Amino acid sequence: MAKFGVAVGMFGVHHYFGGDSRGYLEAAKLADAAGIDQVVFTDHVVMGEHTDRYPYGPFPLPPSAPWFEPLTLLAAIAAVTTRIELATGILIAPLRPAAVLAKMLATLDTLAPGRLQIGIGTGWQREEFDAVGLDFDKAWTLLDDGVRAMKVLWREAPASFASATVNLDRVYSTPFPRDGGIPLWYGVKPTPRQAQRIAELGAGWIPISTDFDYVRDGVARIRDAFVAAGRDPATLQVRAHLPMYFDATGKGNLERTIADIPAMLEAGATVVEFEHHPYITDPAQLPEFYARIAATRELF
Repeated sequence: MAKFGVAVGMFGVHHYFGGDSRGYLEAAKLADAAGIDQVVFTDHVVMGEHTDRYPYGPFPLPPSAPWFEPLTLLAAIAAVTTRIELATGILIAPLRPAAVLAKMLATLDTLAPGRLQIGIGTGWQREEFDAVGLDFDKAWTLLDDGVRAMKVLWREAPASFASATVNLDRVYSTPFPRDGGIPLWYGVKPTPRQAQRIAELGAGWIPISTDFDYVRDGVARIRDAFVAAGRDPATLQVRAHLPMYFDATGKGNLERTIADIPAMLEAGATVVEFEHHPYITDPAQLPEFYARIAATRELF
């Protein structure tokens, strides 16, 4: 079976360290040493009270729960790790002006050259767009214009770009990313329009569902879009969450999750993502957990 990467979603890791955000750095250092390929952070700039509108089931936290800004954490992690890739899943990119986000990511790339794998999307909350003075109904236009503008800023100086929401006229934004750009992975439903969007602008896809058929069908659709866009479909990257299983006491069954890796790879995943919370209750368990999931790359 093809080589694959192993990622860990860092959601909630601060709880293992008494709520201290510096715990993310400690966990990332352990993951880096164990050979984990990616650490993945989620994003909310603000949280509204209407969490019942979350479209993917019950929202797991109250609105008052802390959400740490992911690019700030990734910059700190870049300074204390050497090889692990720094990822988001997803960053709500339109909430940050394109020129600002381009500079933030390019700067982060100078700290961790070639190690960024940035998942992006529009999120689901109108309140976040309201909080920064943006029109939620234009979220996709803001995202598309922003991505196109960033790609120009990452390779041209002076850079010019004109669109409905972003306009740049002979501006300079250096340093450039080391590889001429930063891989952008889209966390979206694999509709025909989204498949075209990924083929035009993206490097990868982050499925919303852990269902194997959902992933398989989405990968097929996006690969077809790659072909139509003149891109090699074999270059599509897919970071998929693995299903989680629990016993009667609520404890996660890690071995059953690991057993699902071949099916997820067959569906088209190139990176499989594990969560911490079903399996870890104490930070002392982190080294063994990371070693176990890193070793899965030798099993399949």
